Amino acid sequence: MNRLIPAVLGALLLSAPGWAQPPRPAPRNIVIFVADGLRYGSVTPGNMPNMSRLKSEGVDFTNSHSLFPTITTVNASAIATGHYIGDTGDFGNSLYVGAPMLTADMSPIPGMENDLTQREMAAHFGGNYLNETTLMAAARASGFATAVVGKVGPSRIQDSTAAEDGSQTLVLDDSTGHAGGFPLPAWFTAAMARAFVGPATPPAQVPDTQQQAYLVKAATRIVLPHLAASGKPFMLLYWCRDPDYSQHGASDSVGEYVPGINSASAKAGTRDADTVLGELLAALKQQGLDKTTDVFVTADHGFNTVSHASATSPSLAAGTGELSNGFLAVDLAGKLGLKLFDPVKNSAAVDYAHGAKLSSGGAGLLGADPNHPEVVVAANGGADLIYLNGDDAKGTAARIVDFLLTQDYVSGVFVNDKLGRFPGALPMSAVNLIGAARTPVPSIYVNFRTFLSGSCEDLLQCAVGVGDTPRLTGEGSHGALSRAETRNFMAAIGPDFKAGYADPAPISNADIAPTMAHLAGITLPSKGKLRGRVIGEALAGGAPVKVARQVISSEPGPGGIRTYLDQQAVGDTRYFDAAGFEGKTVGLTTK
Repeated sequence: MNRLIPAVLGALLLSAPGWAQPPRPAPRNIVIFVADGLRYGSVTPGNMPNMSRLKSEGVDFTNSHSLFPTITTVNASAIATGHYIGDTGDFGNSLYVGAPMLTADMSPIPGMENDLTQREMAAHFGGNYLNETTLMAAARASGFATAVVGKVGPSRIQDSTAAEDGSQTLVLDDSTGHAGGFPLPAWFTAAMARAFVGPATPPAQVPDTQQQAYLVKAATRIVLPHLAASGKPFMLLYWCRDPDYSQHGASDSVGEYVPGINSASAKAGTRDADTVLGELLAALKQQGLDKTTDVFVTADHGFNTVSHASATSPSLAAGTGELSNGFLAVDLAGKLGLKLFDPVKNSAAVDYAHGAKLSSGGAGLLGADPNHPEVVVAANGGADLIYLNGDDAKGTAARIVDFLLTQDYVSGVFVNDKLGRFPGALPMSAVNLIGAARTPVPSIYVNFRTFLSGSCEDLLQCAVGVGDTPRLTGEGSHGALSRAETRNFMAAIGPDFKAGYADPAPISNADIAPTMAHLAGITLPSKGKLRGRVIGEALAGGAPVKVARQVISSEPGPGGIRTYLDQQAVGDTRYFDAAGFEGKTVGLTTK
């Protein structure tokens, strides 16, 4: 069922793909700042003055979007390449690669926030597991000086093919100075003493003040001066771990939904990110770089408060009524009558029938032989990935979908197009998860339920979501396709962006790379077709764009249940607001 609803959001004209920027007198530098997990509604003048000032003086993207699943490395791949996830193949923070991984203790389900894992992924998948050229790599190929500073995992994704010794692109992250970290180039180590920067990155804390102080000193006192002195245009990406880390660890109200991630410790994380951005902007101005530098600020995803509530799951913990991490794998093993194995514990059997649980990762291998599993579940917080390897994948998918439609913790199911259509579920291509990826493509995505709890002026700030996560009830998580998690913060400022402009058109993390490449005159090659657009309406002299809104739904499943997808479009570029079952996803419109 398709219903196209025209929505003129202050827009009359569609930008042409060849939208041209007027000639400019000097090369443009690029700075991209990622405030991990920053919700749009958290940015207020009292709480985050630097971000508030930037969006007020530059461009405020009032209709911003994270990509589904709304987790870190997924969106890092989109920020890096300008492609949706069906092309990048970064299907989750944890994903199934089809073979044991040395860097994951021989599990075939590695966590992607690890430099050594990404090295091994490159070796498994032809030298570039993303299968696309990143903006950072294209910039250095075009003669830019390049550097990435920040959170381990998404930082390396920004230039996943660069030499590890920093001779092409500096990568400074959590692993620097520790086992598995990349070596630092001589120009950096020679400046450390006078910049009061030590040889190793401090560990993360709640809030992550100490680590960010170290990284921003390195960025402003060593990296920026070096890039500026190179005589080349430059690109710097800074990935701030806060507020994500502080919202995940917001233990102020464990066991309760309120205040959840609106607690004092979580808010301290937002202020931490704001301070770091303020120092970067001040350094650009002090070093005379602000007039030739375009700055784009984004968040990889939004957030919600964790719930483990269910009344239907067969795996409910005895006496607590709460779901345990790994509940989906346990539920499916029971439903399908399959043995369950824990990939984190050398594929040891899990006696789930007598209450045994999976490790904290929540991943499970289902079948008679853990080395050749019939079903694989990769837990990813608000959305889990299911891979089917058996001879009757279509029949297994049908049984799984029918089961998922009965569970109160589920709100939306997406199935790989190759398996066919299933009543109650939408195809994965509907959310751009089918493309040119090199990595194994999941068979099913399960979107978990979200709801509202508490009293917030901005309702999205009070979202709660069921998560397949070791995080406790009352702490924070993300991953689902609710508007609370797709509504990330995005803003931009610089000589090529409009001043004091609130952009009503939808944009996403996939639009950043093509826009910044356009401004800097960088050619960004593409293999896949799931690409973002140049945000022409936000650029100086740019015209408004025409926006259409569309709600699609699956055929009804048992009991009439449907998966709905609420989306917008600018030309051929689609933006996903929310998806799920009616009444079970925050921000979902079904009409």
